[in-house]
Amino acid sequence: MSGTADTAIKHFTPDIASKHGEHLTREVAHFIIETGYDGLPAEVIDLARKSILDGLGLALSGSVAESGRIIQSYLDAQNLSGSATVIGTAQRVPERFAAFANGIGVHADDYDDTQLAVAKDRVYGLLTHPTAPCLPAALALTESMGASGRELLLAYNLGLEVETKIAEAISPRHYQHGFHATATCGVFASATAAAKLYGFGLEPTLRALSIAASQAAGLRENFGTMTKPLHAGRAAEAGVIAADLAKAGWTAALGILESPRGFFQAHGGGFDLEAISGRLGNPWTFLMPGVSIKPNPSGSLTHPGMTTMLEIILANDIKPEDVEKVDVGTNHNMPNALIHHRPTNELQAKFSMEFCMAILLLERRGGLPEFTDEVVNRPDVKAMIERVNFGVHPEAEAAGYDKMTTIIDIHLKDGRVISGRADFGKGSPANPMSYDEVADKFRGCAEFARWPQAKTEDIVETVRSLENLRSVRELTALLAP
Repeated sequence: MSGTADTAIKHFTPDIASKHGEHLTREVAHFIIETGYDGLPAEVIDLARKSILDGLGLALSGSVAESGRIIQSYLDAQNLSGSATVIGTAQRVPERFAAFANGIGVHADDYDDTQLAVAKDRVYGLLTHPTAPCLPAALALTESMGASGRELLLAYNLGLEVETKIAEAISPRHYQHGFHATATCGVFASATAAAKLYGFGLEPTLRALSIAASQAAGLRENFGTMTKPLHAGRAAEAGVIAADLAKAGWTAALGILESPRGFFQAHGGGFDLEAISGRLGNPWTFLMPGVSIKPNPSGSLTHPGMTTMLEIILANDIKPEDVEKVDVGTNHNMPNALIHHRPTNELQAKFSMEFCMAILLLERRGGLPEFTDEVVNRPDVKAMIERVNFGVHPEAEAAGYDKMTTIIDIHLKDGRVISGRADFGKGSPANPMSYDEVADKFRGCAEFARWPQAKTEDIVETVRSLENLRSVRELTALLAP
């Protein structure tokens, strides 16, 4: 990040920390405690329903991923017994372990929603996959408690709001130096949801946030491996652990966000106070800048390019044999996350712009069936990947890091060059999915998991009117055999 951008970040010194004291963490805690269901705008509830349905579908498809099978075997070996559902299975385990397993499931295919940025120095990748650490914790606890759909919606929305505002505020170097914000900021989502559901007052809420902060971890070097979804699962579990310990009287620092040895300073070297203070629910992140739902099971940074590429292919009826080469250009931050230029497995392919372009040219689609080890290693896929050149484009660089600007030039063998550009992909607030479109994505995930069609349709309709659900157990019953 340039020196100009860095000067906008407010770095703490002992004097500044003393001036602020415990104010910021207390402000967050008061927001959690004082916000009720009636404080949720109707549009926020509508948007939350879509992300919740999306998350549940991804937990189903994630349950049949290799990572899902490993986690299920791991939980079986622990001889656990509890009241919370591991989605897609008959396993019922203590809440923390259900949050853990389902958090991994939601993020297993890297197909889950993405928080967008406000400030231009906040690279998209800096921020979070907000539902993966939040929904599993809220769902496990509401199921165990027999709580209502409204209680689930409230806990989920509060957790997501706290998580995303913390992610917006922390210095960009947090992400640039290797932290995965879904993991590190996600612990606050699950802790917030749990604290709200437990009905905590001020001090237990502060302690829950503090205990969660000391569990915040996750490194971007693990992108393209099973450890990336592990980050989401551990973040979901960490908040439940934190709230359980706080409820038991466990002690912790009460100003964990803003203190000179606290979360913001230790994990980022500073933060922008104005990005969080007075901003919780003002506006809600769901309303501005929004949360993007993924149309493809790959890193969100690939989606503008995939949206544009598919549009070009279909509009011009481009056949694979017509293509000489493809040039794809973005800002310099995007190749820092899309690091697998010659992928050898499905997880690497999710972080490969080259694969994402190649598979669309070959198959005209890029869904769960395409992101498999078998497809990634097909000779025709590997050959097409060799024709894709991915790098930095000055026009995309100039557009700013708050966009995923992607510029595509398809060079055809007949000498033509067909070009396209996109700043955002399908599913972003600029080009959103409707509830019915998300429901179609959910159906695809359920089909991938071989889920019964009747249950699939019941889940779609249950979430459509989630605020009317008397007990979340009615929903979780549809997510188990």
